[in-house]
Amino acid sequence: MDYQYHIFSPYRVCPLGAHVDHQHGLVTGFAIDKGVDLWFNISDDTSVKLTSRTFEGDVMFHVNTPSQVREHHWGDYARGAKYALRKRFELTRGIEGVIQGSLPVGGLSSSAAVLIAYVMALAKANDITLQPFEVVKIASEAEREYIGLNNGLLDQACIALGKKDELLFLDCDTNEYRHIKFGSANDSLPKQGGLEGLFEIGIFFSGLTRSLVNSDYNLRVYECKTAAWNMLAYTDQPLKTFDKTFLRDIPKATFDKTKIAMPSRFARRAEHFYSEYRRVRQGVTAWETGNLKLFGKLSFDSCESSIHNYECGSPELIAIYEIMRELPGVWGGRFSGAGFKGACIALVDPAHKEEIEKTLTKKYLEQFPEYEKTFQVFWVKPDNGARFV
Repeated sequence: MDYQYHIFSPYRVCPLGAHVDHQHGLVTGFAIDKGVDLWFNISDDTSVKLTSRTFEGDVMFHVNTPSQVREHHWGDYARGAKYALRKRFELTRGIEGVIQGSLPVGGLSSSAAVLIAYVMALAKANDITLQPFEVVKIASEAEREYIGLNNGLLDQACIALGKKDELLFLDCDTNEYRHIKFGSANDSLPKQGGLEGLFEIGIFFSGLTRSLVNSDYNLRVYECKTAAWNMLAYTDQPLKTFDKTFLRDIPKATFDKTKIAMPSRFARRAEHFYSEYRRVRQGVTAWETGNLKLFGKLSFDSCESSIHNYECGSPELIAIYEIMRELPGVWGGRFSGAGFKGACIALVDPAHKEEIEKTLTKKYLEQFPEYEKTFQVFWVKPDNGARFV
């Protein structure tokens, strides 16, 4: 079938700002040049008919009826987009199309990329004009309220707002964001025309697949909120409802006074939040001044805190991280996504790509030979955000 419309919705990577968006922290990210393609036509009626080149089965529903409960099927993401759009707009036209993902990898926020593609397609079908940040909020709401993942705005923001040659810096409390050119605050550096040649992004897929809804992701969110509740209670401040409680609202000085009193697991979650807040601030300055070495080191430090304070990561991911830390040409890197199974990402000097891939593959498979058929290395570059092609 010939399709009139084509949306490319990229995957994303987050070099700094891990596990803090749901606590209204600071994050950074890039859209990348691999992602989800959705080809579609606008229906003559309210029906949505979708097939996937990645997953089995067809999806069919109507946009003018309430979304039923999740079916734990790939079609849930299209229904989630309908759910969030219907809260704001009347939908009278559906779509008929096919969707395909370009990397079989967990940890790159494929679910957010898919949701954004569906939101944009259904908006197009119904003559709804959305600004990029509206797409971000609608897709995030679909993932939280319909899919059931208590995420923040990081994934959707990188995917919808990404710019090919700039780092996205987002404050998840105020929703203010800016795009930062590398070395833009350093007059002594030659002005970068772009990021080409500066680094490429290595994606090292452990071979172990993942699903955030079935991981400890939501549990970590609740642990962060419990840490915030502990701090409020210990300092005799009024408690808010759980959904209105965020670590960002509590000064670090309060944490320093109360951390000894709370159970250590909650203190470690809060320690990750406050230290990651500092790392993102330092990282943005490093990026603006053209210090890729420091930016990379902070990304490594972020992963250390993810392992020891946030306590995520599988033995496989930790092994990849420890191997890549020691390799020449790796500026920095960390677990990608929530860090439960999935992949690691690294910012890599392009001149060292081949040796990095060869050495990392050899050392990883020596430790985990059972992943010989599923371990994969991909090389990607920063790209623009979701768009009609």
